[in-house]
Amino acid sequence: MQIRNRPCRIYGEAHAEYLLLQMTGEHELQNMESEVTAIAQSAHRFLFAAIPVESWNDALSPWKSPAVWGKQGFGGKAGETLRFLTEQVVPTLKQQFNLPENVKIILGGYSLAGLFALWASTQTNLFYGVAAASPSVWFPGWMEFEQRHPMQAQHFYLSLGDKEEHTKNTVMAAVGDNIRALHSQLTAREVDCTLEWNSGGHFKNADLRTAKAFRWTMEEHT
Repeated sequence: MQIRNRPCRIYGEAHAEYLLLQMTGEHELQNMESEVTAIAQSAHRFLFAAIPVESWNDALSPWKSPAVWGKQGFGGKAGETLRFLTEQVVPTLKQQFNLPENVKIILGGYSLAGLFALWASTQTNLFYGVAAASPSVWFPGWMEFEQRHPMQAQHFYLSLGDKEEHTKNTVMAAVGDNIRALHSQLTAREVDCTLEWNSGGHFKNADLRTAKAFRWTMEEHT
């Protein structure tokens, strides 16, 4: 369906208990069916929306930052993306699909979209949970920012591929230490969270890793 001229893909069912939101790039849409099929192994009723972004590096970065690889830097437009989610996407889906007022909203994503989900939860308490698969927690300034602006969701899934921190790129090599630190901080705050290590590098089974993230976040861990 079109939400403000953006072609969003919607899966799942109306009146659902969970609303799953994922910011996606063109490169992810071809595997969206397999991701949703894997999420549907959960017993929970959900509505899933894949929301495309035009410029991945700009739309999902919380602040401007120079290029880390290649030539494209980061435009720092995550605030605009979050406003679009909260002011357009969520109200439209709630109305269109008769979602309960207290529907549990989980924001998830892979890579920079995973970082966006973590950052978004520092800005609002709208999200029940965050499903961050291989999030770009190497992003310059992120760890210091989160210390000053703690994330507000109740449930956090973090994952990383076990080869991701073994890179010659010094900025991105911090991803392993940063995700361990983030997990420790959340645990110390007594937040429901997990950190799962997957075999392989960053680009292996992104769809299934993201599905696993959403599935975990829908389960009760009390």
